[in-house]
Amino acid sequence: MIDDIRLDSAHPLQHQLYQRLSERILDQRYPPGRQLPPSRQMAKDLGISRNTVNAVYEQLKAEGFLQSRAGKGIFVHEDIKSAITPSGPGLEKSGGVSMNLPPLPPLPAGIPKPVEDASLPFQPGLPDLDAFPIRSWNRILHHQESRRTLRGYDSIQGFQPLRRAIAAYVRTSRGVRCEEHQVIITNGAQQALSLIADVFLQRDDSILCENPGYRGARNALGRLGNPVIPIPLRNHVLDVEALPGLEPAGAKLLFCTPTHQYPMGGILDLSQRMALVQWAQQNGCWIIEDDYDSEFHFYKKPFAAIQGLYENSPVLYMGSFSKTLLPALRIGYLVVPEAVVDPLLWAKQISGGETPLLVQATIAEFIESGQFTRHLRRMRQLYRDKWQLFQSEVTNKLGGLAQPVAESAGMHLVLEGDFDDLALSQWLKAKGFGSTPLSAHFLGDSSRTGLVMGFASANERQISECVADLQDRLANQALSN
Repeated sequence: MIDDIRLDSAHPLQHQLYQRLSERILDQRYPPGRQLPPSRQMAKDLGISRNTVNAVYEQLKAEGFLQSRAGKGIFVHEDIKSAITPSGPGLEKSGGVSMNLPPLPPLPAGIPKPVEDASLPFQPGLPDLDAFPIRSWNRILHHQESRRTLRGYDSIQGFQPLRRAIAAYVRTSRGVRCEEHQVIITNGAQQALSLIADVFLQRDDSILCENPGYRGARNALGRLGNPVIPIPLRNHVLDVEALPGLEPAGAKLLFCTPTHQYPMGGILDLSQRMALVQWAQQNGCWIIEDDYDSEFHFYKKPFAAIQGLYENSPVLYMGSFSKTLLPALRIGYLVVPEAVVDPLLWAKQISGGETPLLVQATIAEFIESGQFTRHLRRMRQLYRDKWQLFQSEVTNKLGGLAQPVAESAGMHLVLEGDFDDLALSQWLKAKGFGSTPLSAHFLGDSSRTGLVMGFASANERQISECVADLQDRLANQALSN
């Protein structure tokens, strides 16, 4: 008779019985060779169905906990330590059958902790989630869900209608020279960077990156310990004239954000863009052009993409729908020369496989129906109004405490100031506001302090409250110094 097991009717009985029996066997409360009651008796003792008991017995026999002896009954396995291969539901502890893990590889130095809540107002890169046309999106999604062809596999390169729509969009809006066969759909922009690293870099190859710059690019491109060489900024844009003097020579990749430098916001002019491409061509270096938020220039059309300045230029153009639609979609894209397509597809097949097909098809229809263009038009106006309000609040309330570094573009604003930006960013998080420290975007010892704040995700009330909180905090710090 079993009298030490109690089951709770509020939870699945089979799950509970499996867990209770397996734990007792592993703890040797039921020692090797002990006979268990017949299923009929066990069911009567516990007040449960005999089928439930039989199912648990069969599972435990299959995993080596129990063994049947013809004509005698069911027993705990005589050699339990070597016999068990537990895989049943809810087994949480291993008793005396613990194993030591093999040695773990060391983590690369300087890896930041993941952002625990990246959806706070003022989190850089986060669009206005409430302004997304969710009803229109759901109508398209439901339409796509009914298509049988979208329930299986498609293509490593990406859904052809989406690649066609992206090629047409970037040709028209950004002057990119491409056809749909040059477009590769990725699982977000970060996978695009990882694929580029896999294809273009050997272990000791160096990488050039803007300083300050986008940390995600440095992490992806330099993850195998590749030297990351900082390119200084001049007037908040990449200093093209500094490139010949940087060491070591022979960098394989140069990452840049020419249309809206991240995080400082400068815009590389046409002559600088042409000089950058010519330098890359002469030095055998590929340019990674991250065109992350070019849709949101408020008062003038942005310069055409670097990729389109010359035919067959050494540029790997990347974008995503994280800022124009939703980060949760995890859809990005690369536009690359034809010769680069196959190596990148091979790397994608190994590292990630296909991008979710249903989401791709929904975005394709969203673009082709004209709703994407209308959505961008609304967001451009909305973000311009927020940019004006945030800049006005900062200017009026933080004068002498923090200086805005403003361009009429994008979804974020940099506030420079003489304060501990890491501590201030953590303090803001405790208040429910996102930000990143400006100093974290710098390579090497030379850095400036400030906050990178994404105003697109904040409403008017939050903008006013956040700036008022900053005013109190910085003013009190100034008085105490």
